[in-house]
Formats: sequence, C-alpha cells, structure tokens
Amino acid sequence: MKSKIQLRKTVLIDFETLFEFQLDDEAKYLAAFNSADHSDKKAYIKKYKGLLTDPTVNNHTVLLGNQIIGSISKFVMFGDNEITYWIDKKHWGQGFATNALQLFLSIEFSRHLFGRVAFDNYGSQKVLERCGFIKIGSDKGFSNTRQSEIEEYIYKIS
Repeated sequence: MKSKIQLRKTVLIDFETLFEFQLDDEAKYLAAFNSADHSDKKAYIKKYKGLLTDPTVNNHTVLLGNQIIGSISKFVMFGDNEITYWIDKKHWGQGFATNALQLFLSIEFSRHLFGRVAFDNYGSQKVLERCGFIKIGSDKGFSNTRQSEIEEYIYKIS
C-alpha cells in the first residue's frame, strides 16, 4: 500500500532541504528551466524567502510522514497562473507527484492554471495529464541547465 503524502504551507527552513533536491543533475536536466544561479544556496533561499510573502504565490511543501520529499506551488507569470512542482529524485515513479498535484488542485482554486514542461520530460507530462491538464501548445525557451533553447509543452486545466 502506497504511503499517503500531505501538503503544508512552506516555511523558511524547508528551503534548506528543497535546495538540495534541485542540485541533482538528472532532475535539473529534466526540469530544464532553472535559475542561472541554481547552485548558489544564498541566492536560492533569498529568492524563495521573498516568494513566501508574495500574495500571488501559493507555496506548499510535500511531506511523506515528517519527511520533506518535494514542493508544489502556484505563481503568476505574464499574467497567467502557473503550476510548478519538484519531487526528490529518490521518490520518483511512486505516484507522489501526481498525488501532490491532485491534493494541491483541491486547495488552489485559481483557474485557468497552466503547467509548462520540457518536451522530453515524459514523467512530468504524464503527471499533468493524470490530473486533468490538457496539452494546448508549445513554446521555446532558454534552458539555463542545458545552455540552449528548447521546446516546452504548455498544459492547461480550467
């Protein structure tokens, strides 16, 4: 039987753990659109600390028992409500991202909600689709991780 996860509002101390998750090379590659200074812990914590008080951002930490295994958030980009999530690599393939997004959608009522994912991040594409997001198009963007422009798919839930 799969263990149940929980979401709770993100607090500053969570960023110590969440920072470590985003240093994994494979995870960075699949996420693709990281900050240019993603390995700078002070810059990372400063950025996300500021988002904790932004009323347009809804940050939650994903917990398995008392253990932090990821994060999920709604933010506004170019006037659109966007979703982002990150699950620690050692917990991939166990349904936690799908479960976290389903839980999040039950507490985040902004619609239309968009999700963007690198063209080759098949796992994240499946997560969005399982949660009712529909692929509506694509765009190109510069990936700091890959140091090139790549295609990203745009998903939407209404």
